[in-house]
Amino acid sequence: MKNRLEWANLVLGAWLFLSPWILGFSGTSAAAWSAWVLGALVVILSGLSISDQQRWEDWGNAAVGVIGFLAPWLFGFLGTSVAAWNFWIISLAVVIIAIWAATSPATPKATS
Repeated sequence: MKNRLEWANLVLGAWLFLSPWILGFSGTSAAAWSAWVLGALVVILSGLSISDQQRWEDWGNAAVGVIGFLAPWLFGFLGTSVAAWNFWIISLAVVIIAIWAATSPATPKATS
């Protein structure tokens, strides 16, 4: 189950990274850069967690998700509602999934 949760967060991170172009806010510097940096961090941490099943990557994703949720206020793009809502929804999902993954038993690796 933990592995599926990591893949879900990887997809959410990829969406966050691509969302400035897909949702049309790539011209809003603060929102776009926040999406690119935080999305890349979620993808990297999820990829690491998929490969080695450590807990710190999950907690790292939870922290990135909290920063993402606060990003519209922290980086001043509340006026770009599509970007703000994208961050709130995706970041909340990342936090929930990351905490779920961090508290789930590790998926056993196949032995050959």
